[in-house]
Amino acid sequence: MKEYDVVVVGAGPAGIMTAKTCAENDLSVLMLEKDNAIGEPKRCAEGISMKGIEKAGIKFNKRYVAAEIKGAILYAPGGKSVEYSDPKSLGYVLERKVFEKHLAKDAIKAGADCMVRTTATDLIMENSRIAGVKANFLGDEIEIRSKIVVGADGVETKMGRLAGLRTTIPLKDQISGYQYEMANVKNLDMDLLHLWFGNEIAPKGYMWVFPKGDDLANVGIGIIATENAKRSAREYLEKFIADRPQYFGDASPVEVNAGGVPVSGFMNDPFVKDNFMLVGDSAHMVNPIHGGGMSTNMYAGKICGRVAAEAIKSGDTSAKKLSEYEREWKETDGVKMQKLLKIRMFAEQLSDKDFDYLAGVLSGADLDELTKGRTKFMLKLFLKNPKLLLLARKYMSA
Repeated sequence: MKEYDVVVVGAGPAGIMTAKTCAENDLSVLMLEKDNAIGEPKRCAEGISMKGIEKAGIKFNKRYVAAEIKGAILYAPGGKSVEYSDPKSLGYVLERKVFEKHLAKDAIKAGADCMVRTTATDLIMENSRIAGVKANFLGDEIEIRSKIVVGADGVETKMGRLAGLRTTIPLKDQISGYQYEMANVKNLDMDLLHLWFGNEIAPKGYMWVFPKGDDLANVGIGIIATENAKRSAREYLEKFIADRPQYFGDASPVEVNAGGVPVSGFMNDPFVKDNFMLVGDSAHMVNPIHGGGMSTNMYAGKICGRVAAEAIKSGDTSAKKLSEYEREWKETDGVKMQKLLKIRMFAEQLSDKDFDYLAGVLSGADLDELTKGRTKFMLKLFLKNPKLLLLARKYMSA
């Protein structure tokens, strides 16, 4: 039986950053990844800002960048569009398979161990307390003891459920996503992200094209998984592609990815208990507006790893001690996530006519403010439209 200070189940951005931070704080730490390779499969359009990379403390490396992005353009149902670009605020579409291996390399270099194709099957319990994990490694059953277990195993988080935490996501807070990586996409500015809105195109969500260099792009959709949807996410996406031969008429998929994404901002219930912590998608730490989570997850991983190290060095791995991580995250990124959740709730009530109105009055700078969770400027725009003003007051002042 192996022993570590910390076992991290799941080697995505949150889990890797947690392990790296633990190792940098002189803890023995092991990452377990159930898939054959780190970075696969991806449930992600692969976009991230330079600020997100810097916030995570990652050394920039062009090897994991597929394309540099200079801005975004949003399309309303009636054809109006709003463009935002800022040469000083660059973003990137990554090759996540390469990016996450770079992250894992840095974690291993810092002192972390890693096992791939290793599925955590259960928690080890000792005197009713979590004391490690049981796992299947290439068909062999193994046990790994640890002082803390970190669940970073994604939105379905088996570890969270086994630990007795309430990780269920209501349908109203879950995006159903479907994406093709497509080759030979034409007639779109490949320096910009392209986002389409409208209830006929993507009800309570949006359609996207994220360029990956030359004529390659991630083409996908995210919609709230309600029981009243007319089509599945895949059906909406395929209709969107078929209706736009000018972009996709000669294109074909080279990869397909699908899955659920939480958009509640974070778990309302605690995501720590004695000897146990949840991080990343497992704790629903995803941007409620666009469903992205890489930078948020990595930042959470840094806090999680640091607090785990402080707890182990103090000899106190109780829920009370580990809740310092939960408190700090909620007071930083969590505050922003809750503001963005209100904007999401407001946007879900808009008709296609409302989207067209907003496209006519919003500027690129306004869109930048929205993505940062700043909403005060919107009230003056809504004074000419009482319906939207009432909606804004209802969902943004709650």
